[in-house]
Amino acid sequence: MHTVVERELELKLVLSPERRIPVPARLGYLTDDPYAVHVTFHIDTEHPVYWTFARELLVEGVFRPCGQGDVRVWPTKSEGRSVVLMALSSPDGDALLEAPAAAVSAWLERTLRVVPPGTEEEQLGLDDELAQLLAQ
Repeated sequence: MHTVVERELELKLVLSPERRIPVPARLGYLTDDPYAVHVTFHIDTEHPVYWTFARELLVEGVFRPCGQGDVRVWPTKSEGRSVVLMALSSPDGDALLEAPAAAVSAWLERTLRVVPPGTEEEQLGLDDELAQLLAQ
């Protein structure tokens, strides 16, 4: 039985230091894909945008800058509030998104309760499948 941990929240697309626009998003975590987090942007539009990256990156990014290449995450303050910034790069363009740190942290805690760090491999059932293959 697989579990899904979801959270809908409003992110802000940072266009400039003075200008941000709200972007509805959904954070998703599936126990059958235990190393990854899935973020869906513009959830009510005809063409939502999907991003998938390592859960570990987001867990670490809540506390300190991390990541390189396509996904970078770091904590900061915005108007006195704790936020997590996510810089996403793709061939289609770059985006800087701001998420409320408390909401992201609460959701991450739920994912870590469902699959504690270091137990992701057990979720994949690879040992069972390997045992079956070797028994044949």
